[in-house]
Amino acid sequence: MPFVRGVWMRGVSTGAMVVCLVALSACAGGGPKTFQTQESGGWNPFGGFGRGGGDKNTSAPAIGVNGYLWRATLDTLAFMPLASADPYGGVIITDWYVNPEKPDERFKCTVYILDARLRADGLNVAVFKQNRDAAGGWIDAPSAGQTETDIENAILTKARQLRLSNIRG
Repeated sequence: MPFVRGVWMRGVSTGAMVVCLVALSACAGGGPKTFQTQESGGWNPFGGFGRGGGDKNTSAPAIGVNGYLWRATLDTLAFMPLASADPYGGVIITDWYVNPEKPDERFKCTVYILDARLRADGLNVAVFKQNRDAAGGWIDAPSAGQTETDIENAILTKARQLRLSNIRG
């Protein structure tokens, strides 16, 4: 009768080796990423250094939303301080803006670019308003619904102008 335990141990050791190799290959892509290329560095056992055997892609990555809407939103809300901008998620958040003519109220905008196409329904604007109370604190107040529509229309108009100027050259 052949030695059964040896066959069983070879199967276990082979399986363990396969699991280790899979884990090692998964770790190979986890090197530091550079800002310019957004590619992993380090040695990859299946392709040398980096991705694709060391070939680096030097072109800048594209944003995830419509470029005209993105630029038009930044241009339209340029008078407000910018708190956050995510070109891949399509979210622009401004910080509180106080109009010098009305120091007792302040506004904040959040713009969501929902589509990669230049469409009117690919844009959503939320406006938040606060008024100063007698104690000097800020309390939430409803903003006019027309304000959001006016900002959306201004952004869409600017985006169309940018697109037409790009087409004409």
